[in-house]
Amino acid sequence: MSADLLVVGEGLLADLFCKELCSEFLIVRKAHVDSVVPETVDLALVLHDEWHPTIHQIAEEVYRASNTPWLRGFVSFGEGIIGPFVYPAIPGCSQCADLRRIITGRHRREMWQMHKNLEDTGKTQHEAWISRTGLLQMVFLLKTEIQRFIKEKQTQAEKRVGFINLKTLKSSWHSFLAVPQCTVCSSIPDDSPELARVSLKQSPKISMESYRTRSLDDLKNGLAKDYLDSRTGLLNDKMFNLGPPFADVTVNLPLFEGDESTAGRTNSYATSELTAILEGLERYCGLEPRGKRTVVNDSYNNVKDQALNPKLVGVHEKEQYQRPGFPFEEFDPDLSMNWVWGYSFLIERPILIPELLAYYSLGCGSRGFVYETSNGCALGGSLEEAIFYGIMEVVERDSFLMTWYAKLSLPRIDPYSAEDKELKLMIDRMNTVGGYDLYVYNSTMEHGIPSIVALAKNRKQKGLNLICAAGAHLDPVRAVKTAVHELAGMMLTLDEKLEANKEEYVRMLQDSSLVQQMDDHGMLYGLPQAEERLHFLLNNNSPVKAFNEEFKWKSNHADLTEDLQDILQALRSVNLDVIVVDQTTPELKQNGLHCVKVLIPGMVPMTFGHHLKRVSGLERILRVPMELGYTTEPLTYEKLNPLPHPFP
Repeated sequence: MSADLLVVGEGLLADLFCKELCSEFLIVRKAHVDSVVPETVDLALVLHDEWHPTIHQIAEEVYRASNTPWLRGFVSFGEGIIGPFVYPAIPGCSQCADLRRIITGRHRREMWQMHKNLEDTGKTQHEAWISRTGLLQMVFLLKTEIQRFIKEKQTQAEKRVGFINLKTLKSSWHSFLAVPQCTVCSSIPDDSPELARVSLKQSPKISMESYRTRSLDDLKNGLAKDYLDSRTGLLNDKMFNLGPPFADVTVNLPLFEGDESTAGRTNSYATSELTAILEGLERYCGLEPRGKRTVVNDSYNNVKDQALNPKLVGVHEKEQYQRPGFPFEEFDPDLSMNWVWGYSFLIERPILIPELLAYYSLGCGSRGFVYETSNGCALGGSLEEAIFYGIMEVVERDSFLMTWYAKLSLPRIDPYSAEDKELKLMIDRMNTVGGYDLYVYNSTMEHGIPSIVALAKNRKQKGLNLICAAGAHLDPVRAVKTAVHELAGMMLTLDEKLEANKEEYVRMLQDSSLVQQMDDHGMLYGLPQAEERLHFLLNNNSPVKAFNEEFKWKSNHADLTEDLQDILQALRSVNLDVIVVDQTTPELKQNGLHCVKVLIPGMVPMTFGHHLKRVSGLERILRVPMELGYTTEPLTYEKLNPLPHPFP
């Protein structure tokens, strides 16, 4: 089989291609992209000795209009770049490839600005490493790609880009995923009530002992291949951390604003790597709408009949909004904002949610009224699984903050009483390798979903004195294991940071307003002087309880959806709604993954930076301590713990 080729471009690369391959293909040569494409052409090639973003943009428009597949080759910063193959009807174009390629690089802001400048001006960059030998290597690789096109014609070939070092001739191929918001090839739908509706389906567990619907073994082949690549990946790096007591792996999510690391912490490095990738995907989905296009922009007063009242999820105090330089504005019901559709399980219908509550990076834009984190974002092998774990995270954080703000003297639990061999070995390793003792407390709130607060107390003279974590799960043993892994992630890794910045943390101890960043919370309570702030837990002299005394929830379902329905009923019984926003992006769908944001109005949202805490409007924080018997009367906002929380 052969193909008729249209070669567009001026320069040595285009000349060499036509000279070397004219005997193998019927070639039509043009200097510029022409709006009229010969009907006999099977494939267009756009070949240049420099990077021509303007021409690539024109090629996208022309060849998409004529339904012509096309392939590009060009030189940029000493590298020959080939691809991708662009099929007009299939997402994944040259603009997607450029964005993935640029954002994974170290100098992404500068490269993106150069891309825009070249696109706007039509100019090119001079390439010093161009050589006949290097360009001939590009011609050879272009020929291989054309042969792949002929073989895979009419199929959705893998989207990939080739890089050739023109100095060493070393080459490599890198897969990439289409960008959902691409202005050229995106096909994401408009957000709508229909897309937001949740109808729970059967979601069988992989085993009776598991609370997952798909195993990591089932996912592992697709995770690294589809998402982790140093040159074009959604995630572009990974690191194995050998310091903590357990297997700790981080992956990097590259963003224009900077790099963001997400961690996987389990008892094996292979599992931790996969977990870190899943955490990175979850973070990516939660940053901004990528699976649906936001279309509702209006004031709360105009949409309140079908919208969540934003004040029900907790806002900052009036005094905070009035401080000079505070990054948020008080909620104004007459001010227009973006809204997205979620689904309320309490009223069983779609409901509008402020976009800045559904996607946590958006609160810092203009007209934001609260600081929102990734709290409640979760990823799963089914929609039901994602909702299950989204609820667990909200419950975990709420129980921790309720404990802190109300200074609840929680019952302490003996973790060894769980009679779980793996947990026992984990605690022993944390004790011997890390040098920390574990304290576990039952922080289950009025809904009955098992929750724990865990403290690690250092026995050594150096290092973080106290580390805090939390967990929530229908199986409380799993909640403790999760907390132990989180605690271990800070052990032995931040000791030098504490010593190097001790004076700064001492100032935070004296002035809570200096606690501004996420890391400040955990580091502050690494100081021995801060220990007294947790005496309401540590000095609880009540008898230590056994697991089976404290946790009464029973689960024997083979289907996770049945567990989820039990949870929804437990929350409904105490008048707590569960609102789900589907954050799933096209990148996740190809592996059958789902991502959601869960909001439970009334529960205390996790925030970082003491000046950004959100308790105003949350009356539940005042009454639940009395309902659970911790206080004899309802609390007042003035009686809440005024100090920065210790959640790391």
